[in-house]
Amino acid sequence: MVQQYLNQLKQELATGNALEHSYRPALKNFIESLDAAIRAVNEPSRSEHGAPDFIFLNKTNVNLILGYAETKDINVDLDQIEKSEQLKRYLGYSNLILTNYLEFRFFRNGEKYQTITVAKLVGQDIITTEENFSLLERELKSFLE
Repeated sequence: MVQQYLNQLKQELATGNALEHSYRPALKNFIESLDAAIRAVNEPSRSEHGAPDFIFLNKTNVNLILGYAETKDINVDLDQIEKSEQLKRYLGYSNLILTNYLEFRFFRNGEKYQTITVAKLVGQDIITTEENFSLLERELKSFLE
């Protein structure tokens, strides 16, 4: 599943015109492929701590919020984003992912507990880190439970 997701990212990147929002359909498809009971909503309505890019819901009970994700462009350094006022607000959510689509930082109750990198951007190429694929899948499934 991770390889398919990264292939979609590579296709977008290869256009030479992709920006942060261009990669969101790949992330949505990837998250929803992990569990048929998950609905990933891109650009959800504003909630108590702001408007993160994704909200993850239980498909059969859309009032059950499983988590949130904030995405940044594929070339963005997440260390800088982690220090931003925006992310400080978002840490008010009990379950949050910060990602640039290649690196995933997991937060629970405002504390970072895991970082998983499945690829790196080198020039205009995405170089995979296959040994982390299963780790990411397991962590995302756990995050969304």
